[in-house]
Amino acid sequence: MPQLEAIAEIDFNTNTYKDAYSRINAIVIEGEQEAHDNYIKLGEMLPHEKDELVRLSKMEKRHMKGFQACGRNLEVTPDMGYARQFFSQLHQNFQDAAAEGKVVTCLLIQSLIIESFAIAAYNIYIPVADPFARKITEGVVQDEYMHLNFGEEWLKAHFEESKAELEEANSQNLPIVWKMLNEVEKDAHILGMEKDALVEDFMIAYGEALNNMGFTTREIMRMSAYGLKGA
Repeated sequence: MPQLEAIAEIDFNTNTYKDAYSRINAIVIEGEQEAHDNYIKLGEMLPHEKDELVRLSKMEKRHMKGFQACGRNLEVTPDMGYARQFFSQLHQNFQDAAAEGKVVTCLLIQSLIIESFAIAAYNIYIPVADPFARKITEGVVQDEYMHLNFGEEWLKAHFEESKAELEEANSQNLPIVWKMLNEVEKDAHILGMEKDALVEDFMIAYGEALNNMGFTTREIMRMSAYGLKGA
C-alpha cells in the first residue's frame, strides 16, 4: 500500500509543507473565486440559464470558504498574490472572450478546463490530505463533476455550431494548463501529489467531456496534443 505509506510519511506541520501549502491552498481558493465570478458572468451571457448558473456560483463560493478553513486549520496564510498571477492568463482569456460575447469559449475555459483541472487536483490530493482538508475536499469534488456536466451538456446541445470555436479555444487555452501544471509541480510534490497523476486525471476528465459533447477519439487526440506541446 504505497499511498498509505506516503500519507504516513507526510508531516503537515513542517515549515517546508506549510510553505508549499501556502501556494497550493491559495490556488484552490483563487480557483473557486474565479469560478464564482465566471459563472456570474455566464449567467449574464445566458439569461435562460441564469438561475442554474447563479446556483453554481454560490456553490463555488462555499467551496472557497471551505478551502480558507483548510488553511486556517494548518495555521497557513495563503499566498493570494501568487494565486492571482497563477490564474492570470486563463482569467484574461475568459474576460476577453466575455467582452466579445464568445459564450462557447467562456464555457470551455470555465466548465471544461478549470473544472477538469480542479477535479484532477482534488482527486489526487484527497488521499494525501490532512484529515480536515480531506473531508472538505471530498465534498467539493462531487460538486465539481456537476459543474463540468453543465458546460458539457450545454455544448453538446449546441455542438455543431460550437465546434469550430471550441477547437480554436482549446488551442489557445490548453497550453496554459500545462504551464500551470509545470509551475506547481514542486509544491504539489511536497504535498504528496505527482505531476504525472495530475496530468492523467486532467486528460481523462477533459477527454471524457469532449467525447460526450460529440468529438471523435481522433479529434480529441489532436486537441489534446496542443497541451502536450507545453508539457
